[in-house]
Amino acid sequence: MYEKSLELLNRAVRDELSGVHQYMYFHFHCDDQGFDLLAALFKKAAIDEMIHVEKLAERILFLKGDVDMNPSEPVRKVTDVREMPGIAAEMELQAMKDYNSWARECGQNADSVTKALFESIVVEEEGHYGQFDTEMENIKRFGDNYLALQSIERSKQALTGKPGA
Repeated sequence: MYEKSLELLNRAVRDELSGVHQYMYFHFHCDDQGFDLLAALFKKAAIDEMIHVEKLAERILFLKGDVDMNPSEPVRKVTDVREMPGIAAEMELQAMKDYNSWARECGQNADSVTKALFESIVVEEEGHYGQFDTEMENIKRFGDNYLALQSIERSKQALTGKPGA
């Protein structure tokens, strides 16, 4: 009865795992390059995606399915911080499109709980998209100056040994 829902839920798990991996990859490289604000944004997004995986997996198990823990996409090896928010925004837009579509499909198959789950995740993905879009705009508007401010803050902390100094 819930075969289609299980299929869609597992697709979502795989996509969310790809997001976790991609955002952590971006986090590692932003942190390594001294871009603390972007590093924190990507880390938070990865944690949010992990929470999505957990919610999706709980629904799969409730429906007596098995959770597919294989990411849908390999990590894109992008280390230029200027490109990262754009890639992340594209990922979030695709997730919003997919989850809206899958929510409709679950509703048509009389699975209102999975429909509601997909709809709730869309709201969170829109929030991520908004954050990444803002970062893209800041980089576009202020360029290297915007990025330099993040690196300067890290350098000040290293010199003083105090966060936010």
